[in-house]
Amino acid sequence: MEHVTGEAAEGDLRRRILAAASQLLKDSGMTALTTRAIAKAAGVQVPAIYRLFGDKDKLLDAIAEHHLEMFFAEKGASTEPNEDPLLAFRRSWDAQIQFGLANPEVFSLLSDPTRAAGESAREVGTRALTKRVRYLAQSGYLRVPEQRAIGLILAAGTGVVTTLLSATPELRDTGLATAALDGLLQQILVDQAPPAEDSPLPALIALRASIPRLTDLTPTERALLHDWIDRVIAGGVNLAPPDGK
Repeated sequence: MEHVTGEAAEGDLRRRILAAASQLLKDSGMTALTTRAIAKAAGVQVPAIYRLFGDKDKLLDAIAEHHLEMFFAEKGASTEPNEDPLLAFRRSWDAQIQFGLANPEVFSLLSDPTRAAGESAREVGTRALTKRVRYLAQSGYLRVPEQRAIGLILAAGTGVVTTLLSATPELRDTGLATAALDGLLQQILVDQAPPAEDSPLPALIALRASIPRLTDLTPTERALLHDWIDRVIAGGVNLAPPDGK
């Protein structure tokens, strides 16, 4: 019982430190996030921060992850069973642009690839995005491989938020995010720019996304099918002429 109580106390202390650090970040920006200031705001000793988080970079990572988890809990990271995947993706895009604009310091932390801090938090966001893209693929919407779609979405979203944050709020182009999304969808979705009628690419991408759910196949067979489809996609989906001509 004492062990459980101790773990609960550690969890409460960790949440208190994260809450204090998050408030400092919101009120005063990244430069205010010294371990001494965080400890004072949380009502703890500085060694407690190092004991619970290891170092300041890991604390910053935990803060970013905390913000993302709250965001996904509020907006809903999962897709409803009967929800149109394209509408769900548009809603997710809008929400994540809003998150970046509302949390510029956290966005800066997450979008800086040179910092170790933010790595696990980025994984939280990437997992949520992967679920969205997988749903699009399974529904037959994608015209590019999932990983290509994820890369394009991340690049576009980061670029939009960076551009908007570089301008003062009154001078921001309010239609930029929607215009960028429309251009992005033309690149990755079949319903925006359909491929040739005889191209099986969307069907192959949809099948690839559904391989983990094919329970009639053994793990080895699923892995083999995955490799085959990847080879066909990587080769450009070359088709023989109809009827062998």
